[in-house]
Amino acid sequence: MTRSYLKKATLTSASDASDVHDTVVQILADIEAGGDQAALEYAAKFDQYEGPVLLSTVEIEAACAQVPEKLKADIRFAHDNVRRFAEIQKSTLADVEYEITPGFVAGQKAIPVNAAACYVPGGRYSHIASAIMTVTTAKVAGCQHITACSPPRPGVGVPPAIVYAAHISGADKIMAMGGVQGVAAMTFGLFGLPKANILVGPGNQFVAEAKRILFGRVGIDMIAGPTDSLILADGAADPHIVATDLVSQAEHGYNSPVWLVTDDEILARDVMARVPALIADLPQVNRDSAAAAWRDYAEVILCKDREEMAATSDSYAPEHLTVQAADLSWWLERLTCYGSLFLGEETTVSYGDKASGTNHVLPTSGAATYTGGLSVHKYMKIVTWQRATQEGSKHVAQATARISRLEGMEGHARSADVRLAKYFPGETFDLTSKG
Repeated sequence: MTRSYLKKATLTSASDASDVHDTVVQILADIEAGGDQAALEYAAKFDQYEGPVLLSTVEIEAACAQVPEKLKADIRFAHDNVRRFAEIQKSTLADVEYEITPGFVAGQKAIPVNAAACYVPGGRYSHIASAIMTVTTAKVAGCQHITACSPPRPGVGVPPAIVYAAHISGADKIMAMGGVQGVAAMTFGLFGLPKANILVGPGNQFVAEAKRILFGRVGIDMIAGPTDSLILADGAADPHIVATDLVSQAEHGYNSPVWLVTDDEILARDVMARVPALIADLPQVNRDSAAAAWRDYAEVILCKDREEMAATSDSYAPEHLTVQAADLSWWLERLTCYGSLFLGEETTVSYGDKASGTNHVLPTSGAATYTGGLSVHKYMKIVTWQRATQEGSKHVAQATARISRLEGMEGHARSADVRLAKYFPGETFDLTSKG
């Protein structure tokens, strides 16, 4: 590649790796051993909250009543979009059966997991949209029990808008508990909850590490790192919109990379010149995060042509990928590694983050090379089944016996032998692989 860097990151996600593993292991062990009481002690320590853990119907109704009607309408709009898109996704999964050989039928079933645990961040920002994204998809998938868990604020509890979003999206229980203790409570089935079959949703480094450690005894959506975004732009792109979109994603956190990949140096330098003023115009809390992310993690990459731009993007495998370039159909066909794709300046990552319908729980840190984001499929188990007539099992049994003996697995071979002997008495079969 001939790509060059007009701006190069000085830090990467690996630079920021913190050793939280031991802390999380200890918290999980304490809560598994100590149950509800241990979880409450950690909640008092980290959440600084000693109110009710599981919200009652009355408490949910009271929280919902605090949400302004206009915001409720926006939340319902976003929920409806996410729900309808999830329903379309689910329709792509079908139970099937196929006659492999005459008399031998195999099939597939898609079965939702029973208990879904949805973590909704609530620290610096109230992630209303995360409640919609995680709970709605679990509901559409058909999970029998859905718990939404979000960190409470001291003296306040879970922000009312999060409660409202989780409630209308279909949460069976809403838990006021954050961090590792919240994840542990859902996994271990504390406070009368069913033990979770799958943990989903974004969170801080402690939540991410808890999910990593618990994976195996419970399913997870993915192991997430800091959010990241890449924009592919040609010379016809609007530099103000490109710069604004980069800043909008940099505000996620001090270590959230944003990348601009272009084949036009004039555009690149124009965008770079605009970013500082756009960051300076943000509110203080957003400004500090965006400034650090742009300073330490952002990159601006100049390529010779669109093919090199596409190859560069695929090598980064961004969580969010925006194309502001000509011939959008070419990019849709060519690009292969991304969590979610936004084609044209008429859409933006912020739409997907909040209200357009596609899910915002997406693979980060290059994981888009091997997985997509959260969808109804993550809550579904694709299982297989088979049945056969006696005649239909005849050839399968013979092949099974011979392959098993070649592998040295005599017990497997004999489970085929006994069926041949029972169903076809008097017939002789060559059940070794010799000759």
